[in-house]
Amino acid sequence: MLARLARVDPKLLSPIAHRKQELYPDIIQLKARDLLVKNRTRLMNAVRGVLKSAGLRVPNFGTSCFPSKAAMCIPDELKVSLTPLLETISHLNKQIYSLDKAIESTAQDRYPETNRLRQISGVGSITALQYVLTIGDPGRFAHSRDVPAYLGLTPRRHQSGSVEQQLRISKAGNKQLRSLLVQCAQYLLGRFGPDSDLKRWGTRMFERGGKNSKKRAIVAVARKLAVLLHRLWVTGETYHPLYNVATSSVTP
Repeated sequence: MLARLARVDPKLLSPIAHRKQELYPDIIQLKARDLLVKNRTRLMNAVRGVLKSAGLRVPNFGTSCFPSKAAMCIPDELKVSLTPLLETISHLNKQIYSLDKAIESTAQDRYPETNRLRQISGVGSITALQYVLTIGDPGRFAHSRDVPAYLGLTPRRHQSGSVEQQLRISKAGNKQLRSLLVQCAQYLLGRFGPDSDLKRWGTRMFERGGKNSKKRAIVAVARKLAVLLHRLWVTGETYHPLYNVATSSVTP
């Protein structure tokens, strides 16, 4: 069917944008960090699960101090079994820290456009670099609002006759970048997120209530964030967190 369509009119098929070969080392660097973080999370959850089954509860420690703090909660009869896990977590912390420094250096030296994206509070070097490497050429999107669909952040729709049902997001595209954008949205809507148009808009959506209102607000903010990052990248404009508030307060 694709061959027949191409023979009749090649414009019916959407072009495929291939990544440049020189980008792959940096992409692999981000993937390696993501794998280390996931393995560290699994090990930490395993330690918590073992201690919970033994009737003990580990407080919520930070990842950097988890090995030392958790070791104080482990009884003597379990130290032989769990100490290797804590040592592995400690080693993973060092490896992740080393990759964080390398990614920061890569973003600053080879991708200066990431500085435009990092104007938004909560968007760090890892998210900015992942965004730049995933999008590649920002000019291939005619409109910034087309980016969320490419990243799988737009809801799917089920249409049958007169029925039109909105489903969950499609989750197409790069899973790693989508997860990072959701994490940024969680920070923006959290208590440590600074005041901004994005936070106020997401908070209003959350306050409407309803089933899964918080999750919907986080995904909606992540979707808007994907649009905003592309806009800043293309235009090179300075980001103003409260731009809408400032313009609405100006009297005509």
